Amino acid sequence: MNNIVDQAGSFLSRQADLSDRVALVTGAAGHLGRLCCQVLQEQGARVYGLDRPESLARLAEGVIPLGLELSAPDMLAQLDRLFPPGERLDILINNAAFVGTDAHAGWAVPFDQQSLETWRNCLEVNLTAPFALIQHLAPRLAAQGKGVVINVGSIYGEVGPDWSLYQGTQMANPAAYGASKGGLHQLTRWLATTLAPQIRVNTLIPGGIFRQQPASFVEAYQRRTPLGRMATEQDMLGALLYLASDLSAYVTGQSLSVDGGWQAW
Repeated sequence: MNNIVDQAGSFLSRQADLSDRVALVTGAAGHLGRLCCQVLQEQGARVYGLDRPESLARLAEGVIPLGLELSAPDMLAQLDRLFPPGERLDILINNAAFVGTDAHAGWAVPFDQQSLETWRNCLEVNLTAPFALIQHLAPRLAAQGKGVVINVGSIYGEVGPDWSLYQGTQMANPAAYGASKGGLHQLTRWLATTLAPQIRVNTLIPGGIFRQQPASFVEAYQRRTPLGRMATEQDMLGALLYLASDLSAYVTGQSLSVDGGWQAW
């Protein structure tokens, strides 16, 4: 029995090994992006981290910086200058997201006040940029015959908001965010059937991650979640490694929810 267990452990370790892989992570300086980069590095991957130039100082140690704006009209030309076409690429993680703030006009406001400009900005970063990056980088991802794309989605790309959670807070859940993430989830399915078998495309769907939200929201969210708590960034890392590595070699077109059971009700 011990020999069988040892063999299984050795197999799983080999399947999770990324020591011959090159990864590109967008939104790499953010909360989840930093940990994505770190777990990929720990498994041996060489990691490029893409984020706004002013955010690069927050990249995890050892990550190769790529500073550019995903919404820039010449984004792909900038990318080619920073990430030369001759460089290998095995894993692309579309983690960057426009989540908006109160400073964006027409964002954290009731539906009848949400602006077209902010809607367009959100879709540009959350949906158009992943489409453009995948299309542009697909030849490199396909070159080794086992490319991986992971799109980081949201539970609000699957379900509508429960507005009772937001009562008494200034928090927002604009239509553009849910629509952009829903579009990203469908883009995953479309690309999975289009880019196979050379490239696998999947979606990681996080539940709500605790980031010092108002106590009333956190308490309501916890009551609404079967596992009784909000997520942490660390909760996403096992699923991320699974999707990025050969542990999921026969998985494509799937949405893996890490939401504490939020969507099971």
